Amino acid sequence: MKVENRYLDGSYRDANPEWDRGDSEWKAKQVEKILKGNAVSPQSIVEVGCGSGDILRHLRRVFPGAKLVGYDISPQAKVFWDADTQGIEFYLEDFHQHNITKHEILLMLDVFEHVRDPYSFLEQSRDHAKLFVFHIPLDLSALSVARVAPLRLARRKVGHLHSYTKDLAIETIIDCGYSVIDFAYTKKYLSRSSFTFRGCLAFIPRFLLSVINKDFSVRILGGESLIVLAKG
Repeated sequence: MKVENRYLDGSYRDANPEWDRGDSEWKAKQVEKILKGNAVSPQSIVEVGCGSGDILRHLRRVFPGAKLVGYDISPQAKVFWDADTQGIEFYLEDFHQHNITKHEILLMLDVFEHVRDPYSFLEQSRDHAKLFVFHIPLDLSALSVARVAPLRLARRKVGHLHSYTKDLAIETIIDCGYSVIDFAYTKKYLSRSSFTFRGCLAFIPRFLLSVINKDFSVRILGGESLIVLAKG
């Protein structure tokens, strides 16, 4: 069975019934921060792999004049769109096959680690917008490799076929023809999904080590994600 079937047959929804909606506002704030930090006030935003559409709904309040468009291939995501569109255009389509518009901003938030061939996916996306915002979970760390279970969980439950460190994520984006403008850690330990007993236990050592050297802390203990602003 092709791994992409999990997004078509309902098995992804069964494993993730809330569709990560609890983290949508937090992710939207990361997008807002990197765009405003680089003086970008977009008039059009498209999100590839928009899921429930909640990130776009939050961005509606931040950029009220922007045209917002969301794409996803999962029929189960459409239930959330039908409930409340807020003037956002949603398409149950393959973005690369359906889109004919060059948007100002393309969002790809926790997406390309899910696809079978991230290089082709990123290369095909490059001509569809002027600027790109990528959000990438940094699953790969010394601790996750030693424990193994976190990497297996990310693969089986969430569907992460590829695992990244900060440097590997940035190199992948550059290898696919993008120029990186800005990037930052997004403090994933402050996201709603990290508020677990194990996550709280890990907070103190991660915080203490990050005070000494943030990059070293993430490489050893993980628990972070990365947001990148790039142009094609």
